[in-house]
Formats: sequence, C-alpha cells, structure tokens
Amino acid sequence: MTRAKAMAENSIVIFDRERVRHNRNRALPGHDFLLEWAGKQITDRLRDVTKNFPLALQMGFRTPQGFADDLAATGKIETLIGMDMAEKLVKPGNICADEELLPFRDQSLDLVINVMGLHSTNDLPGALIQIRRALKPDGLFLAALLGGESLMELRQSLMQAEIEIKGGASPRVFPFADKPQMGALMQRAGFALPVVDSEIVTVTYPDMFGLLKDLRFMGEGNAILKRDKKYPGRDFFRKASELYAKNFSEDDGRVRASFEMIFLIGWAPHDSQQKPLSPGSAKTRLADALDTVEIKTKM
Repeated sequence: MTRAKAMAENSIVIFDRERVRHNRNRALPGHDFLLEWAGKQITDRLRDVTKNFPLALQMGFRTPQGFADDLAATGKIETLIGMDMAEKLVKPGNICADEELLPFRDQSLDLVINVMGLHSTNDLPGALIQIRRALKPDGLFLAALLGGESLMELRQSLMQAEIEIKGGASPRVFPFADKPQMGALMQRAGFALPVVDSEIVTVTYPDMFGLLKDLRFMGEGNAILKRDKKYPGRDFFRKASELYAKNFSEDDGRVRASFEMIFLIGWAPHDSQQKPLSPGSAKTRLADALDTVEIKTKM
C-alpha cells in the first residue's frame, strides 16, 4: 500500500469524491467569476515572489482559459504542467489524478498552485502533506480555497426551511475550514514561513435560485457523502427562497451571497530560509522598545 493511499484510507470521509468529480465535469464557462477572481489573486501573489520556478504544477482546470497564460506572463515559471480529477477538463498532455492521491515523487516540483480544489478533500491534512513532500526544498505552494464564512446565508435559509417543513435538516452546504484551522494545518503539514489570509467576496443575485444555478455550473454542487439524495420538493425550495429574501435582501431587492476565500502561502523547508530566534536571544528589552515600565510578577 502506498503512503498516499494509506493516508486516504485512514481519513474521515465527508465528501463523495465521485460526486465532486461529476460536479467538476459539468462546470461551464460563464459561471467561473469566483475562480477567475481567485486566480488573479494567486497570480498577483506569484509576481511578488523574487524567485523563479523551473517546474510548476497547476492543480485544477476549472480556472478560466487565460489563467495558464497569466501564470506564464509572470515570467516566474519555465514549465507548467496541469492536473485535474475531472477527465472532461484534462487537457492533452496533462494528468488526470485526484488531489487526495498525488502521482508525484518526493521533491520533484518547484511550485504547486491550487485554485478552489482543496476545500472538498476528505483528508485535507494529508493532501497538504503530500503537496509539501512533492516540493523541492525551498519550493512554493500557493492556494485559494473557500473558507468558513462562505454561503452562510444559503446554509441558514436551507436549514431553517427544512426544519420548518420536515422538523429536521440534512447537510446541504459544505463544511468549510476557517483561517485559524488552515494556519494550524499548514504548520502541521510542515510548511515553512506559512501565511494564511482571507477576503470575503459578496455577490448579489435576483433570488436564491440564481445562486444555486451559479454553484451548480461552477462545479460546486452539494457533494457531502451523507447528503439527502431525495428531491426535497418545490415547497422546500420555495420556503428557503422566501427566507433568503426576507433575511438577506439588499435595498434593490436582490439577495446577497458571501464567499470567503482563504489564501495559503507556504514553503518547503530549506536551510537558507529565515529561522525564528531561540528564546532568550533578544538583545533589546521589550519594555525599552515600547517605552514603558516592566512589571515583574512572582510567577
């Protein structure tokens, strides 16, 4: 059994990965505004890096057609290869593979980029560890994934509607990780100098159904393994839409949807990188730097 397969089998299964693949296969142009925005943020971060990367991996092809060209325009990448688990999106000469089972040798890549592919992995810690191991020393990892504040309006509306109609609720919106959790996972995976930040993008729609259509053709439909696979009925969706409009409408009558995008930056460890100072090595007292008086305790 390979190390990656062992990690996958030992993980908790939250997402139906076959459903994730199906969702990505039906992604359509015209519904990729969020992927386009996240891709531009990643490209801007790459431009700020004062280093070139001989071999880079782009994980995921749902990004707009020009994303690979934008990466090339940074002048930072010599060779770019691509990978996706959705066979309909895989371009000739690239790789069809799952983010949970990377087909790369240790220390074989200089740069790994992932845009909106990691938030639906069952073993996110394991996926991050595999990425870090695939990077050469001082290799860079850049990623964007949906965070905990995403779709809070939709989650609340669907849950409230189902409780009112059926007396209970099933999971219908992804359980997204938050910033502190992602920071801890980056450290746990062994990345050096990790940076985690986020931005919330607010989008408005005529109604809830416009949002659901965008999510479907963005490739972000419900893929939770324990989701209720039965059609909940028109009354359920009508009620959820009414609640959405009641609680989350703008002045013009449109409804808002929040997407939190978490950005990850991390390096594979290398001796040339900055190291934290050891305790007690400071040459200046903090009290002096703050121009204040140090108060000692008996502890």
